[in-house]
Amino acid sequence: MLKPIRIGFGGFMGAFYASLVPTTPALQLFTQRGLKKSILWAPGRMVDAHDDMLAAWQKNDTDSAPTAPPEMPVIMVVMSRDYMGSGRDFTRQVADSIPVMIPGDLKERLFGLRVAAGDIRAQVAIFAHDTGTASSIASQFLLYLDTVHGRRFPARFSHAGIETEWPVQVESADVPFSNVPSESKNITVLVADLTLKASIPF
Repeated sequence: MLKPIRIGFGGFMGAFYASLVPTTPALQLFTQRGLKKSILWAPGRMVDAHDDMLAAWQKNDTDSAPTAPPEMPVIMVVMSRDYMGSGRDFTRQVADSIPVMIPGDLKERLFGLRVAAGDIRAQVAIFAHDTGTASSIASQFLLYLDTVHGRRFPARFSHAGIETEWPVQVESADVPFSNVPSESKNITVLVADLTLKASIPF
């Protein structure tokens, strides 16, 4: 049920990565490294386990080359496994089934549709060797949230072989990045909590 939202959020983070302006030498290398080696999905737990996440990144062999120090900075993203019903400020929940035809269905079939309004918690964690680089990424992420396209993204759900887009919105652009102490003294860790307001069709 949440996989389309996860995929959509991945595309959202990819668009943010493409918008980054390198303001430090480390951030210059980060923007050249490519999305797959720069923004990663963490295990399905929230970032209170950030030292474990960093250790997993340090063990990760991204280049099939001799072991080298892990490349920094890196962004790790996680979506919580829990689920909450959403308030109605962002979307409308449809509890009673309504008959619909899906646009583009050549067979013109009639389906019963219900829509759940859900809140999904997500976290974005920035790991960097220097505070300047971490702060630059954090400030540019908040700037991205204030753009026209930066507060929402589509989740693509498939039914009967037909894909439809459903909106997901970041609840607020006012998201503080908190400094999280790490066992690694030369690592700055900044973490932001997001709430994703999703419409989920059934």
